[in-house]
Order: sequence, then structure tokens, then C-alpha cells
Amino acid sequence: MKRKLSLFSVPYVVWMAIFVVAPIVMIVVYAFSSAAGGFTLSNFTQLGTYAVVFGRSFKLAAIATVICLLIGYPVSYVMSREGPQFQRIAMVLIMLPMWINFLLRTYSWMSILDNNGLLNQLFQSLGVIDLYNRIFGTDLAYFRMLNTQGAVVLGMVYNYLPFMILPIYSVIVKLDHSLIEAAHDLGANTFNVFRRVILPLSFPGILSGITMVFVPSVSTFAISKMMGGGTELLLGDLIEQQFLGGAYNPQLGAAISLVMMVIVVVCMWLMNHFGEGEEQAVML
Repeated sequence: MKRKLSLFSVPYVVWMAIFVVAPIVMIVVYAFSSAAGGFTLSNFTQLGTYAVVFGRSFKLAAIATVICLLIGYPVSYVMSREGPQFQRIAMVLIMLPMWINFLLRTYSWMSILDNNGLLNQLFQSLGVIDLYNRIFGTDLAYFRMLNTQGAVVLGMVYNYLPFMILPIYSVIVKLDHSLIEAAHDLGANTFNVFRRVILPLSFPGILSGITMVFVPSVSTFAISKMMGGGTELLLGDLIEQQFLGGAYNPQLGAAISLVMMVIVVVCMWLMNHFGEGEEQAVML
């Protein structure tokens, strides 16, 4: 039996070796190599000049992750307390945008947030812009929403929100209701039941959602390029420039990628370690 399982696992091992391990090894080799092919650490010494980009990437990813959590947890909780039919309909509505191409979804938000887009046209027709000008003494013809950090965060939240909702919902919906009933029987009110029972038990889903939102947000480049207008450079844009842009420097791009991977892995380890502590506290 063990022999059969090992034979079945060979394709997966080969797949991992080719598409996971090999690219990581190539990044490590490039990161510690010079243009001439020799060993060097100069690629890492240049990273200090991009500290602003690192800070902006992690700041916007953290903001988007917090917003997704604040929206996703209540949605997941409400879904879990409703009937099966409501849950199926809600699940379809959540997944429906994911069936549309990523770029098309982002382009649609660009047309909504544009200076002459749907939102500004609505504000003009409702007199919101004129009211704003009278109150603050400005002379705005439109609200500038596109090509801002807020637009980039909005794009992250819109595209990655389902990745926060689904893992939290999958954990909450499987909670043992006898624990909740026992807490009520022991005199706990609804708030305390949520705080002392539901929230701690749903922590694995929260950690999964945070990871699934934060990691793609911190490394995104399409959203920042399209909704940030190229003015809000993030790590993904910086890496793309080193590999595909006019500043072609794959060694520096590999060094940036390697540092970003290490930071993300450390963040994930800390979250998992924190989650293990929470689970032990709940058991006690």
C-alpha cells in the first residue's frame, strides 16, 4: 500500500519540483549574482533606495486586508445563521464577479471612478460637487478618485474580498451549535457568546482569510498600475520593471522578490503562531 501511494505521489513531486522549487532556486541564484554571473551582495544593498515602495506596498495591503476583514466577517456570520437557500444564493452572488475576467472587473471600476465616470456624473447631477464647492470655497469640476491610493485599496478589496469571506464562512458554518447553546444555558448573553465562543473558534478562518488577502495584495501590480495610474508604485510594479521594463535588471528584481517572499513567510509564520496560541487559550 505504501509503495502504491509513493508511486501515485511521483507526479505531484515532479510538479512541485518544476513549478515551485525550480523557480525559487532560480530567484535565489539571480539574487546573489551580478550581471557578469559572479557572486555579489550588491543587489541587496540597493534595496534601501526602494524603502518607500516597500512601505507603501505593505501599508496598502494591510489597509485592504483590514477592510476585507471588517466587511467579510459580518457577511460570513450572517450567511452562516441563515437557511440553506439563502446561503446558496449569497454564495452565488459572492462568486459571480469572480467568473468575470480580472482585467475586465478592474476596467469597470476605472470607468466608475474616472473624472468623467459614473460616480462623478451622479455627483454632478445631484449637486454634490456644487455643494462641496460652496462649503469649502473650492472650484472643483469633479472629485479625483482614480489614480489615488484609495482607488488602489478599493481595487484590492473588491477583487480579494471573496477570499476573506469564504474561509471564515466555511469555519463558522461548521461550528458545533451545542457549544453555543451551552454558553447560553450558563448565562452568557449574545455578545459574550460571540466574544468568548464564536470569535475564538472562527480564528482559523480569520487567519486563512488574512493570508489569502494580504499575500496577493502586497504583490499585486495590475491593480496598482490600472487604478493607481502608475503614480502609486508597489512592489509588483517594481519587480515587473526590473524584468520587463526599460530598467532591465533581473538580478535586482530577483533580490526584491526574495526579500518580499521572506517577509511574507515571516508574517504568515507569526500569524500561524499567534493562531496556535489562541486555540490553546480557547481549549483552556
